[in-house]
Amino acid sequence: MLKKAFVFPGQGAQFTGMGKDMYESSEIAKELFERANEILGFRISDIMFNGNAEELVQTKVTQPALFIHSTIKIALLGEHFHPDVVAGHSLGEFSALVAARCISFEDGLKLVYQRALAMQKSCEDNPGTMAAIIGLANAMVEDVCKDVKAGIVVPANYNCPGQLVISGSLEAVNEAMNKCKELEGGRAIPLTVGGAFHSPLMSSAAEHLAKAILNTTFNSPICPIYQNVTGLPETNSDMIRINLNNQLTAPVRWTQIMQNMIADGVNSFTEVGGNGKVLQGLIKKVDRQMETTAI
Repeated sequence: MLKKAFVFPGQGAQFTGMGKDMYESSEIAKELFERANEILGFRISDIMFNGNAEELVQTKVTQPALFIHSTIKIALLGEHFHPDVVAGHSLGEFSALVAARCISFEDGLKLVYQRALAMQKSCEDNPGTMAAIIGLANAMVEDVCKDVKAGIVVPANYNCPGQLVISGSLEAVNEAMNKCKELEGGRAIPLTVGGAFHSPLMSSAAEHLAKAILNTTFNSPICPIYQNVTGLPETNSDMIRINLNNQLTAPVRWTQIMQNMIADGVNSFTEVGGNGKVLQGLIKKVDRQMETTAI
């Protein structure tokens, strides 16, 4: 049976004005935005609607903003929204969990904000960076990371075939970039990020988030969620919790998620929230013929 997947973006999909149209046209959206402002203790809606790029790129703003944008879009689809499968890229996994009714909007937002603050602190305590490696096979990049002597660097985001993001200490990432550029066809692009996400340098943030996850109610989802850590579909709430615990220090297996979804019968993808461009682009690089839309 053919299936439709709903997928949710992470950091990088934010834009000024996000959600303003929903706030102004829907009482449901307005109520959820105001509830979010209350939960967070500041008016994130004002930053989303009118903030500049510099304000929006702060981790403590970006993560809850994208979560709010995606999950309110789902709320506006109504109670008849029944996805076949869902997945989210990094932060987007929390939006996917709300879409699958595994966690509530309120609990999801609290977790996302705790995650953002914990990641921000980890970035300050353990400075690091990330870089996109283009044009090399995954195994080649993995081998380069293993050979680096300057510090910790690991594969962080398997985004699509030929694009693997690495993460780690500044010196180690620079060494890995230079090694990758020496390989035939290899390119390396430093990313403007606050730290070494999805690497061991996020260990303290992961410990903090694990406590928050432990105190959050997880229900059985209404559909399988393909999780970042494994790339596989999961419906067991206890396993979903465990995989979510491991997400901050493990790579995002987005390529594997897309390939597994397609192998399992998914024939169309809808990107929910953010600028609507990031995940559609990655999906097309996995399968050019795949139908993709955005809301």
